[in-house]
Amino acid sequence: MSQLTLHEIHQLAMKEVGDHLEAEGYEFLAVNSKLKRTPQFVCVKEKKLYFVLVQGILYPNTPRKFDPELIKKVKDHATKNNAHLFLAGVGFANAENYDFPLTKNDPYAVNFKGLESIH
Repeated sequence: MSQLTLHEIHQLAMKEVGDHLEAEGYEFLAVNSKLKRTPQFVCVKEKKLYFVLVQGILYPNTPRKFDPELIKKVKDHATKNNAHLFLAGVGFANAENYDFPLTKNDPYAVNFKGLESIH
């Protein structure tokens, strides 16, 4: 079985973050699940606008390490729209052994520490 593609990893991350946002009471205004398109989620909660930048990554890479230039670009866009920016880094690994590749049929471990607020 082949390893997960970047698109499949991104889709898993989108699902994790989307479920988290829904559980926290955010209302989705727009969802952009395409790779390299930001922000991935535009949400409202308590009449405040939020942009959420999602990044899915495989172990041993760190899910909370984002490209600073991308953060600046999305932060500028959020500021222009009077929105608050969250980063959502989600890491995945083979649940049986983190050093094994992750394929579609493998159980996986998730490293998601929640939303990181960017000021």
